Amino acid sequence: MTPTDKVTAENTIAAGRAAFEGHAWQEAFDLLSRADAEVGLAPEDLERLAEAAMWALRMDECLDAYERANAAYVDAGNPRRAALMALHLAREHSGRLAQSVARGWLNRASRLLENQPESPEHGYLAYMQYHASLTAGDLDSALQKGRETFEIGSRFADRDLQALGMEAQGQTLVAKGQASEGLALLDEAAAAAVAGGLTVRSSAMIYCTMVGTCRGLYDYSRAGAWINAARRWCDSASLTYYPGTCRVNRAEIMRLRGAYAEAEQDASLARDELRPFPALAREALYELGEIRLRVGDLARAEDALRRAHELGRDPQPGLALVRLAHGEVEAASRMIKLSLSESWEHLGRARLLPAQVEIAIVAQELETARAAADEMDTIAEIYGTEVLRAMATCTRGELQLAEGETSAALENLRRGLRLWQEIDAPYEAARARVSMARGYRADGDEGSARLELDAALSTFERLGAALDAKKVRELLDESKREAAKGERVTRTLMFTDIVKSTSLVEAMGDEAWEDVLRWHDEALRSLFSAHGGEEIKHQGDGFFVAFNGGRPALECAVAIQRRLAEHRRAHGFAPQVRIGLHSSEATLRGRDYGGRGVHLAARIGALAGASEI
Repeated sequence: MTPTDKVTAENTIAAGRAAFEGHAWQEAFDLLSRADAEVGLAPEDLERLAEAAMWALRMDECLDAYERANAAYVDAGNPRRAALMALHLAREHSGRLAQSVARGWLNRASRLLENQPESPEHGYLAYMQYHASLTAGDLDSALQKGRETFEIGSRFADRDLQALGMEAQGQTLVAKGQASEGLALLDEAAAAAVAGGLTVRSSAMIYCTMVGTCRGLYDYSRAGAWINAARRWCDSASLTYYPGTCRVNRAEIMRLRGAYAEAEQDASLARDELRPFPALAREALYELGEIRLRVGDLARAEDALRRAHELGRDPQPGLALVRLAHGEVEAASRMIKLSLSESWEHLGRARLLPAQVEIAIVAQELETARAAADEMDTIAEIYGTEVLRAMATCTRGELQLAEGETSAALENLRRGLRLWQEIDAPYEAARARVSMARGYRADGDEGSARLELDAALSTFERLGAALDAKKVRELLDESKREAAKGERVTRTLMFTDIVKSTSLVEAMGDEAWEDVLRWHDEALRSLFSAHGGEEIKHQGDGFFVAFNGGRPALECAVAIQRRLAEHRRAHGFAPQVRIGLHSSEATLRGRDYGGRGVHLAARIGALAGASEI
């Protein structure tokens, strides 16, 4: 090489370094690559080439440059810097889902450092070990490695290590359920990134962890604020890599708000931008699946979810809900149970538990649904965000509906609806309305049921949630058919019941009890007839009777208690009966009555004590 060629190459390297410092990543990559081909690069410049290649989305060239830098540092007798290159390689291979290769480079870094005096590189090793522990679910070890990262950073005044150590501790504390302490550390680490002074790599990792943790907590207000900060920072650093992850985060928030077209656009762009990084691209694909599931596009939702699964992302609860929508209840149940069996972290389970309750109710596995609802309540109590509370409250209401606890279910569903409205989550609010309609219908209140269904249908149609809208229309048609079948009338309804009948049977024996019961039935029927009551049902030792007015019903009830008291005085014994009366509208179908008024009358009867009305 002539002196002139050498000067030219040195000028190219200097220009590449300047472009690197100015975050002109593609230009830096081009210049340093040219110089590398002409004269070769020193280890420090190979580092720059590798990082420029990463931000320019040239991942094969990035890995090659880091490998060569690692070897060059070893040859130069600099094991600590060689270890740092090995750590970069471990991280990048992990992002490409080559986990065995990543572990190999992590082990190499550890061996290079094992006989070296403590240095900042030991802090970066601790940080990578923190990630390994967190992924394995060993939270105590992860927390210890996070502290070690921070402490080494403090001893060497390394601001990047200090910030990464705070990030590591914060994320681990959130995973352990100590959300306020964890978020405080994450806020501090993210503030350090905002203030500048950290490397581009460290700032990017901290932003991603901060926003991802907020998403996991369903703290969308905090997540939105940090997404905006991250995008401004990405613009200043000339990055396209991390805007892709920001788009995934933003797409989830837009999905919650019901802006499905905008959410799908963001998720699709993120999928394309993140193709070189499978560990990130799979999150974009999963989000696409969730969005398409909302609008009822089951085929394309399943396609996106399966592609996310191919890249190693658990496709649940989305794929299980697709199977449920197709009526494949057993398959849905198996999928969600398997996913929960492999999930250890509270917030990850919170994304699965409401789906398990929904699927288990359809499968008539109420014990499973109850356990999932209980766990959801616990997680919502630990973390306390509005979205988690809304999820837990509505999940509890769904279970109570399935168990026949209509009043409690409606109370929880109304509370859940208010929470979803405050959060501005229209799709979830509409689903709560549909569940409320089912509760009102169970109570015979068709008017309130239709009101909620109409509101839900309006929301689903506005959002473009075609499958949900179709289901609501079917419920409204069913309501109209039911209304056509029955006549609404006003009656005073009576429920009677012998108190402690089981104990009496055991004390008296079957034969004697049958004699008492026969007398009881004849005596009450004669009084029903005398007061104009219509016997609707006779169940065991109780009656359901309808009267055209309140006065004859009350006079009949008084007459029953007097007849029983007189028989008790004359013969020494008569069963004690409790009676409930309630005047209400009811739906007359043939000779039977149904509706909310009937349920209330039965409950009122259950409140009475022995010999009471």
